[in-house]
Amino acid sequence: MTERTALETAEAIRSGATSALSETEAAIARIEERDGALNAVVVRDFDRAREAARAVDARIADGFDALLLGVPMTIKESYDVAGLPTTFGFTEHRDFVAGEDAVVVQRLKAAGAVFLGKTNVPPALSDLQSNNPVYGRTNNAVNPDRVAGGSSGGSAVALAAGMVPLEFGSDIGGSIRVPAAFNGVWGHKPTWGVIPTEGHYFPGTDSARTVLSVLGPMARDPDDLETALGLVADHPLAPARRHGDAWRVLLLTSHPMASVQRAIVAALETLGQRLAAEGAVIDTTSDAMPDLERQHAGYWQMLNIAMSRRATLPPGQEPPPLESWFHLHDEQARIQRQWRRLFETYDAVIAPTVGMTAFPHDETPLATRRLDVDGQDTQFFHQFAFPGLATFPMLPATSVPIGRDGDGMPIGVQVIADLYADRTAIAVARAAHDAIAGDAR
Repeated sequence: MTERTALETAEAIRSGATSALSETEAAIARIEERDGALNAVVVRDFDRAREAARAVDARIADGFDALLLGVPMTIKESYDVAGLPTTFGFTEHRDFVAGEDAVVVQRLKAAGAVFLGKTNVPPALSDLQSNNPVYGRTNNAVNPDRVAGGSSGGSAVALAAGMVPLEFGSDIGGSIRVPAAFNGVWGHKPTWGVIPTEGHYFPGTDSARTVLSVLGPMARDPDDLETALGLVADHPLAPARRHGDAWRVLLLTSHPMASVQRAIVAALETLGQRLAAEGAVIDTTSDAMPDLERQHAGYWQMLNIAMSRRATLPPGQEPPPLESWFHLHDEQARIQRQWRRLFETYDAVIAPTVGMTAFPHDETPLATRRLDVDGQDTQFFHQFAFPGLATFPMLPATSVPIGRDGDGMPIGVQVIADLYADRTAIAVARAAHDAIAGDAR
């Protein structure tokens, strides 16, 4: 897409070349033109967006400036925006309307952003596609016969189709990283706890932060991604840094629990070669790597407990005993320590975001869904092993597009960095993208 990035839009407004209202009208026109078959922007708030844009222009006349000056954007349906529904894709919550903005929304508005509406999700934010009974199905921006990804699928499609330059999603099982990869855009899963989650609750609740789950930015440009992260973070994040004169990267192309499409393996191998040609140190094995099968076992157990929150247990089923829950947290701490020791040697780990590109629409329930990976029939839920690489140890990970498969579908990989080294993850992702594009900075 040739549309401006978020920062370019803000600069154009700042210079007087355009206005917040003009940019808002242009974004509304793009949504109305492009979203019909995609069904990404499912809650539209255009009249209030125009009012907000006029207000920004009036403030600019009085000297106001901010990083996202007048930038039009949408946001994942699960974020509370005052006056708009938050359903999490459940028909029983269709009539719930948020009374105030989520903290992330408040901070983005304070930075000058103008919100046009909200983007689609699966029920309970619990699938790698974005279909629900309230808003219907969102289709992939590259090929509508393929899934959009989930749970931030509408967010990724709105970006990839050029409707808006900036979005925010949430991620517990790859819900930012996977749709970003499926649609060829950028997404960042921050270090756990860095971004406040107030206002990103199950409809009508006022709950504690969910284990594993984080909120994070999505964009078509890494500078937008990093700027948005800094604007909403509760804690300052250190600048990107590396161990020596060149990046030290551990490149993973496989997982003991999950199959990987050959095209993704080839893209990762090519990326390693390109980075090495530019001076990076690339390893493909390390004795410091945690036992990934054991890590996935802990992650999968904790993920399922977290996602069952507020769900009614089947008759006769008891919640997990408290001692088991404590054991899971101990296991998480042990795994995290192993990753941190790994990062004493490496700046980043680059791995598949997930083992396949966007797959055809599939209404089979997640628990019984199967997946064809290069002709091999596999269990779908094993693919969550890849997002879990960063999620279980609470690490930051940036999803970056690095190519296409034989069907023309985007290939995205994730760059995982040390705890609170979010800017390093984004910097290595930028280096990876530039190496493939042949435009190293």
